[in-house]
Amino acid sequence: MRIKNQIIWILFMALFLASFLLIFPSTSANIVGGNYKNITVWTHVNITNAKPEIIALIVYQETTPSVKNITLSGGSGRIVTCNATIRDWNGYNDIVAVNATLYYAPTANHTDPDNNNTHYSNLSCSNTGNGVNYTVNWMCGFNVYYYANNGTWNCNVTAKDNQSKTNWRQNSTYIYSLYALNVTDGIDYGNAAVEEYTQNTTANITNFGNMAINITIEGYGAVRNDGLAMNCSLGGNISISNEKYALIDVDYATKTALTGSSQLIPGLTMPKQTDSTQIINTTYWELYVSSNNVPGGNCSGNVLFTAIAP
Repeated sequence: MRIKNQIIWILFMALFLASFLLIFPSTSANIVGGNYKNITVWTHVNITNAKPEIIALIVYQETTPSVKNITLSGGSGRIVTCNATIRDWNGYNDIVAVNATLYYAPTANHTDPDNNNTHYSNLSCSNTGNGVNYTVNWMCGFNVYYYANNGTWNCNVTAKDNQSKTNWRQNSTYIYSLYALNVTDGIDYGNAAVEEYTQNTTANITNFGNMAINITIEGYGAVRNDGLAMNCSLGGNISISNEKYALIDVDYATKTALTGSSQLIPGLTMPKQTDSTQIINTTYWELYVSSNNVPGGNCSGNVLFTAIAP
């Protein structure tokens, strides 16, 4: 009887243990211990493209980086250069295009249409070819006309990569005021005898700057302040008071006598050019060949025209 009871007890404990394992399976393989309040896991991403970055941009005159501000060239164009240093983490060869605009900061925007007074575009800037790993320089040049507005200008450069991703940067420069003019090449009175008046001869003055101008004039024979209009090859000379000018076609007596000191042409202010039409004013000149000092032969002299601020 006792043995039978022991067997029953053993079977009962075995059944209990089996039931416990079914309800609470063993987790000893997953138990590592320690504090699981904070856990650090690794992360990863593969960057397939990075848009270009313009890390530096300088603006200067022509090919001289030290000349930061711009002096325009009277009657012609002056190159303004925007030099951009561009970085692309996919390699500098990933940069496929660079364009730029140069615009007058006070009134224009980089998206405006081109206008010689206020806005210039360069849609095909040049790779300088000196790229290293991820960085390369691109140069954008603009042929800026002599009548472009004076003041602050901005250069805006945009770079694009193979994935058409873009980035931009801008920097500024300053265009100086330009007072400049051009005058007909010589005032040739032709032939004249002693005690005769020469033919009425014109001289055209053109505003070659970016500012409105007044004009001063003075005359001399060989050197300034010599009191002469002309020196003559066979001796003698022509007094400066015998050379006269006017803004309209009038007779000799009504014209104004030239002097040996700088004098303002009265009533003449020439505005700044704003389009392809040059600002030109015509002056009328005449000479009296006096018998004083017995001039003869070929006679020559000088008239100095100067552009000044109104």
